[in-house]
Amino acid sequence: MCFASLWAQGPNDSGTYYKNADGKKGAELKTALSGIIYDRTEGGTLNDAYKALWTHFKTTDARPNGTVWDMYSNKREMTFGTDQAGNYSQEGDVYNREHSFPNSWFGGKVMPMYTDLFHMYPTDGYVNNKRSNFPFGETNGESYQSANGFSKLGKCTVAGYSGTVFEPNDEYKGDFARTYFYMVTCYEEKLPDWYTNYADSRPTLDGNTYPGLSQWQLEMLMKWAKADPVSEKETNRNIAVWGIQENRNPFIDYPGLEDYIWGDKQDQSFSYDHYGDTGIIDLASDSDATGRRVTCDLSGRRVTYAVKGIYIIDGRKVVVR
Repeated sequence: MCFASLWAQGPNDSGTYYKNADGKKGAELKTALSGIIYDRTEGGTLNDAYKALWTHFKTTDARPNGTVWDMYSNKREMTFGTDQAGNYSQEGDVYNREHSFPNSWFGGKVMPMYTDLFHMYPTDGYVNNKRSNFPFGETNGESYQSANGFSKLGKCTVAGYSGTVFEPNDEYKGDFARTYFYMVTCYEEKLPDWYTNYADSRPTLDGNTYPGLSQWQLEMLMKWAKADPVSEKETNRNIAVWGIQENRNPFIDYPGLEDYIWGDKQDQSFSYDHYGDTGIIDLASDSDATGRRVTCDLSGRRVTYAVKGIYIIDGRKVVVR
């Protein structure tokens, strides 16, 4: 017997959280995910929730040695509490609360975006200030470079945009790409309003719920996500945020999910409970299915020959045609 209860669950103990997105693809998948991840625990009033971020960071953004996991600067390791906020005159002085998706792009102190941990990170205050609300991009860093050239500010070198951009280190480009995929998915219904009313968002957004991101930005972030795949750091952080605000980032739970929404897998249906290592549902012939080590029907019974239909083969959901 193949026990269906073992595979009818999402990854990382997400259970059936993503069930309502099952079978969706492309823009429809993005909208379905938005309906799932938008609802979260906000943590009280805006001021209370914003203040609580200092405490939450100790759970979501601590390095294995307990210091602050700063993705903007590597000048020195900072201590939670001791090096929190306050005045700064140079890189390495303090860390603060960074809206990696700048809050000026959605109107400032507006809930629920303003305190959403999926785009809030503890970062060096001085470097954060240099970043300001410039979009992410790639640059030679002629305007500014943090210590060791870790992050850079300057004219964009990505085709499609020539304004000033902030480039994070290669080590975290995938993290920020999946942060932005989350933001334009979770808040897709708000994107046209942000684009219309907040001009600083326009280099990044396209004014529509789909695709949501401007062409140059989307292409760049897709490239970043592939070059810097989901890390253990991100997975652990996703689980920690889930424990605080009770929603998840699907682009961390399902590595490569962006391809199903914007990339070359838009014609493939999403499977929440058996996404698989490669993130696809196989299309196999009956001869290809014959001889596999373990083949079961959806009732969990072992079969020796697979005719056309859906099966569990070697632990993966497969469409046999």
